[in-house]
Amino acid sequence: MLSRIIDWSGRNRFLVVHAALFITLGDIHALLRTPIDALPDLADVQVIVYTEYAGQAPQVVEDQVTYPLTTAMLAVPKSKVVRGFSFFGASFVYIIFDDDTDIYWARSRVLEYLSSAAGRLPAASPPPRA
Repeated sequence: MLSRIIDWSGRNRFLVVHAALFITLGDIHALLRTPIDALPDLADVQVIVYTEYAGQAPQVVEDQVTYPLTTAMLAVPKSKVVRGFSFFGASFVYIIFDDDTDIYWARSRVLEYLSSAAGRLPAASPPPRA
């Protein structure tokens, strides 16, 4: 079988060379049209809410800041995961969205829900930042 292909290629050199040239040009054309990112963005669409509550223990920050914010952010449309972390004097709430969500739309929804949840936060803490 292989010897017949070699014999046919030897008899039809012109056709084989042109076919190889056509395939090579097609490959180069496809390579030039393919978008290539040096570092593709594989990160989830997420918005981080940071709140300070100076001088308070992590448990107090959890009870008075992180928990109310986390429960309010659970209602944000297209949110996939909501995670809250409390530290000494600081609170972080991560809202992770579906992959097809626009980052600016997600941020505006989080700010909208933050304004409604601000009344449940202690008066001594400055407003949260997203």
